[in-house]
Amino acid sequence: MNLKRLGKYTILLFLLLLLPVWHGCKKDGQERVPNIYVNFTIDITSGLYSELQMIGGWVYVTGGWRGIVLYRNSMEEIVALDRTSTYKPESMGTQVVVEPGAPIAADTINGMRYLLMDGSVLEGPVNIPLKRYGTTFDGIILHVYN
Repeated sequence: MNLKRLGKYTILLFLLLLLPVWHGCKKDGQERVPNIYVNFTIDITSGLYSELQMIGGWVYVTGGWRGIVLYRNSMEEIVALDRTSTYKPESMGTQVVVEPGAPIAADTINGMRYLLMDGSVLEGPVNIPLKRYGTTFDGIILHVYN
């Protein structure tokens, strides 16, 4: 086998290996929410986070791509979700807001609605859930990380 042919096979193999990585960066034709380093702790007994002391309570905090919403799912669990809508996340104004009286976050520009319990899509043009961050919770201190 000559070097010219070997070079063509090497390039072809490289492109075939790169294709799944490149394709994995998009889902349903939409860009994913960028990975932003998240690592903080809060004391939910602080007055700033009093809403998290009851099940169904929520607060906005800084962090993530366009902010994070913390939602109290149960006595043992608080969920941390990025506020960036998963439909056209690169667009300005795709930050979700919590709807009054319901465990739902909505992107009022693009029609996406998400359940706060886990970030799953309730309504909208794509089926990509909100980006979820890891949490540990001991009943007082919440650690949010990725």
